[in-house]
Amino acid sequence: MARIPEFYKLSVSQRVHEVRKQGLLSSQDYQALASGDHTLSIQSADKMIENVIGVMGLPLALGLNFLINDKAYAIPLVVEEPSIVAALSSAAKIARAGGGFRVESSEPILIGQIQVVDVPHPQRAKAALLQRKSEILNLANSLHPNMVARGGGAKDLQVLIHPSSGQRGDMVVAHLLVDTCDAMGANLVNTMCEGVASLVENIAEGKVFLRILSNLTDRALVKARVSIPLDALAGRGFDGEQVRDGIILANEFASIDPYRAAITPKRGKTAFL
Repeated sequence: MARIPEFYKLSVSQRVHEVRKQGLLSSQDYQALASGDHTLSIQSADKMIENVIGVMGLPLALGLNFLINDKAYAIPLVVEEPSIVAALSSAAKIARAGGGFRVESSEPILIGQIQVVDVPHPQRAKAALLQRKSEILNLANSLHPNMVARGGGAKDLQVLIHPSSGQRGDMVVAHLLVDTCDAMGANLVNTMCEGVASLVENIAEGKVFLRILSNLTDRALVKARVSIPLDALAGRGFDGEQVRDGIILANEFASIDPYRAAITPKRGKTAFL
C-alpha cells in the first residue's frame, strides 16, 4: 500500500475516498475529513494553551510511496510550503528501488536536569543522592502514575559534578532518566524535576536552581539508512553516476561550510530531487 498513482491529480474529496478505500482511515475519521469536522474548534483550542483568540489552519497532506522496514506507509504531513510533499513522495519512491528505509530506535529516554549549587561537599552530595536513588525515583514516578502504568516513568538517576570558577563552588547536577513511551514528554519530565527538587536539595545540602528538561536528547535516538541503486537516481537528463557525484559534492560543501550544513525551514530543502 501507500502507492496511489497520480494521487495529486484527484480532487480533495476523491483523495479522501481513495485513502478510505485503501484501508488507511476508519469510518469515523473518513466522515470527519469528508465533512470538515476534523478542524480544531475554538473551544478545544482554548483548553490546550493560554490566551487563545483563534485557530490557524494548515494543509494536511499525505506523503506516499514510503517503505520502512519492509512495511508500506502513508505519512501525514502538515506543512505550508509548496514542493515539500511532492519532493518527499518522489524521494520515497526512489528509495523503494533499494528496498526502502531501514529504521531503528533506542528507548525514548529523556533527561531531566536538577542543578544544585552552594553544595559544601560535592562528592559527599553525589554519594548521598545515589544512595537514595530509589527514593528519588519513587517520588518522581508518583507524580505520573499513568505513565508508569504504561511501562514508562523515571528509570534511573545519574549525578554529575561540574567544576565552577565562581564563588559558589562546584555544582552538582542530578539527571533523571525518564522513559516517556509514546509521549514527547517535555512537560512530564519538567514536572518530575520540580517534584523531586526539594528532596534532592535536602539530600545534597545545597540549593536547587534549574530543574528542567535537558536540551540534548542523546538517549532518544532514531537511526535510518537507505541504499539506492544508481539506475534509480537517473533523471532529468542526468545518469545515476552524475546524480550520485552531485550528492557527494553537495555533502562535501556541507561538511566544510556551516552556512551550508545548517538547516532552516525555508532553505533546508533537497537540491537534487
